[in-house]
Amino acid sequence: MRVITLGTAGGPRWWSGPERGRRAGIATAVEVDGQVYLVDVGLGTGRQLMMSGCEMSALRGIFLTHLHSDHVIDLPSILLFGSIVMTDLDRQVPVIGPGDRGILPPVSPRAKTPPAPVAADQPTPGTKLMVQRIVEAFATDINDRVLNALRPSPADLFDPREIDVPTDVGYHPNDNPFPDMEPFVIFEDEWVTVSAILVAHAPMTPAFAFRFDSRYGSVTISGDTAPCDNVVRLARGSDLLLHEAIDFDWVDSLYRGHSADFAAASVDHHRRSHTSVKEALRIAERAEVGTLAIHHLVPGARPTEEWIQAGAGSVREFLVPDDLDVIEIPRGRS
Repeated sequence: MRVITLGTAGGPRWWSGPERGRRAGIATAVEVDGQVYLVDVGLGTGRQLMMSGCEMSALRGIFLTHLHSDHVIDLPSILLFGSIVMTDLDRQVPVIGPGDRGILPPVSPRAKTPPAPVAADQPTPGTKLMVQRIVEAFATDINDRVLNALRPSPADLFDPREIDVPTDVGYHPNDNPFPDMEPFVIFEDEWVTVSAILVAHAPMTPAFAFRFDSRYGSVTISGDTAPCDNVVRLARGSDLLLHEAIDFDWVDSLYRGHSADFAAASVDHHRRSHTSVKEALRIAERAEVGTLAIHHLVPGARPTEEWIQAGAGSVREFLVPDDLDVIEIPRGRS
């Protein structure tokens, strides 16, 4: 079992800064006995899969922690280009992610005039409708290849599925988006069992963390979240916890000088939805994980040394992986 950090930058932007271009958008491959499980599909995921040596024919599932654009922006390329290179695949690849939110998020109390939502007829589509709309948007391309070149359709190769939140936990997208709960299994095959839990990334919800258990060990991936007891429960005893990290000082500086309402609302959003390096270290300690690695780094072009310094003093193994790094599970396994 190993983890390949395909892309380690977070945020819906093209990053400028000292290490611009070094980190692709957030995406992680969990590989077990050569089978590949992809978590999130940020900017450049398809290219990073190719650079990593992972074969699309080994892809056993795509898991989406939540539907923010920086986590799904390369899904169209995986669906379309994947259907070109997986011509002989004799099975469907599940695409597993959140369902329809069901209700719009609340408008910021800082808004003087409530903004109008887009796609008002279906404003909160889940994974199934998102995949359907991607296929429909590229119908000209797909139909050309399906009808004339006899290529398989991505609608036939990929199987979108939505995660059903247990009905007894008290979840509500606005009133109770991450209730205290126990992990629940969302996928199982010959190689892995995948469990999920709701995390604190409101107003984007449902948002999940995932845990992959195999006969070799376990990996937990936090998704985007503020410090959250649910992550501790899910990660308990994991060989590796991959947790997001953000620099809140950078957030404050980014919005300094902007209009008061916009800046304050943006800072509010980041602080209630994300985790600092020090906070991630405390979560790793509470969960008694073997190794903490931070990714989904914001800002995404900051020198690696600064992230390492931010984690100084950890009593557990602390990693700041680059793109395409390989982390063996359990750690130290040859």
